[in-house]
Amino acid sequence: MALKTIIQNLPEVKKPVEKRVSFNTKLKWTLIILGAFFILLNIPLHGLSANALERFEFLAVILGTDFGSVISLGIGPIVMSSIILQLLVGSGILSIDTKTEEGKKFFQGIQKIGVLFFILFESFVFVLMRGLEATPGFTGLVIFQLILGGLAIMFMDEVVSKWGFGSGVSLFIVAGVSLQLFVSLFQFIGTAGENCLINFGETPCAGRILVIIQSIINGAPTEALLAFSVIVVTVIVFLAVVWTQSLKVEVPLSYDRLRGYGIKWPLAFFYASVIPVILVAALAANIQLFAGLMENWLGRPTFLGSFSQGVPISGLAYWIGSSNLLQSIITGSLRTVQLLQGLTHLLFYMFFAMVFSVFWVKTTGMDASGQARNILSSGLQIPGFRKDERILESILARYIMPLTVMGGLAIGALAAIADVLGTLTSGTAILLAIMIMYQLYQSIAQQHAVDMHPVLRKIIK
Repeated sequence: MALKTIIQNLPEVKKPVEKRVSFNTKLKWTLIILGAFFILLNIPLHGLSANALERFEFLAVILGTDFGSVISLGIGPIVMSSIILQLLVGSGILSIDTKTEEGKKFFQGIQKIGVLFFILFESFVFVLMRGLEATPGFTGLVIFQLILGGLAIMFMDEVVSKWGFGSGVSLFIVAGVSLQLFVSLFQFIGTAGENCLINFGETPCAGRILVIIQSIINGAPTEALLAFSVIVVTVIVFLAVVWTQSLKVEVPLSYDRLRGYGIKWPLAFFYASVIPVILVAALAANIQLFAGLMENWLGRPTFLGSFSQGVPISGLAYWIGSSNLLQSIITGSLRTVQLLQGLTHLLFYMFFAMVFSVFWVKTTGMDASGQARNILSSGLQIPGFRKDERILESILARYIMPLTVMGGLAIGALAAIADVLGTLTSGTAILLAIMIMYQLYQSIAQQHAVDMHPVLRKIIK
């Protein structure tokens, strides 16, 4: 009873009065939140001392943030709370009927409490364990800024979920990945912090497009080939993900009360979606993060790994990480240890992506028995078979578990291969961005094709 009272008094974004929010309204609020996200992303934490923020780069992509900004926590608290709560509910440890309106509100309320807890917990952990080291005397101020940034992300996510397209979590991930891709292509600030456009012939650029132009002018074919290969590999990975995203098995179903009418129940090749590779990437990133924190705290490296300028050079963090093999091949600096590291990175991603796929499907009601119940409750059945849940479950089991295992292995391999070939951003980030944009495209095309602007309607079609 006390928990329900707390949930009822939690601050929240007001829901729209209309049952169906217009396309223009959703577009307006999505663009407003997107603009606010980029503004907050460029506001640095006041009182932050010199940090080796490079080691957080991998984790930052997944969390849709930039470490060192006021929103350094990113979507971490929201994702952690959501995953833990869904696993508890899906496994039956926590009994909440999310099919009822009251159950949905209770679920969302507990999730928000979890988000608030993780905002506080992560803010203190990051600062006190010197992940984001504060200048002496500014520890409390840095923690306070992180908490405010976490709350801002939480409410911005609510605004997008209720008034915009999709969810704020998806929007922030796509925005972060898109920004990283753009910067990787057109960054005109060199490694020394100088504007390469002022003295284009001598000051080295960082953006790959500018590097190609600069290398051609200066007669440096190796540098031009390196930059060009990164762009080509990114495009190939992008096309591969788009193609595999479209693969699916369609199970024919018919309505038991409407003879002659039927539908096809799609089972995607990436059956568990991108969740497994998010969990694997989060696991790898947290191992690297914890290794760095332990090294800072103890003053010496542990079996988890040691770092040089934010890059793992030994230990577990090194062997599950990746190095750019394509760059090493082009420059002729390829070593055997890099091949071994690439192999362990690939095996790590494939194995754990498969494990997390099976685990996620079994604990969230996406297995054969859960799908059979959903199909029968929708008034559907497989034509030519008796309307029996056990029969339907046995037929679905032929497809679901093989798709779960193969999809997990494939998505893990795609992410790992993209990492070792040195794409413009991490393989996980590319997978996330493509799948989220594809889902967003489908949502807009299906729900808002009627009232959108004629020009946008032609583009969507």
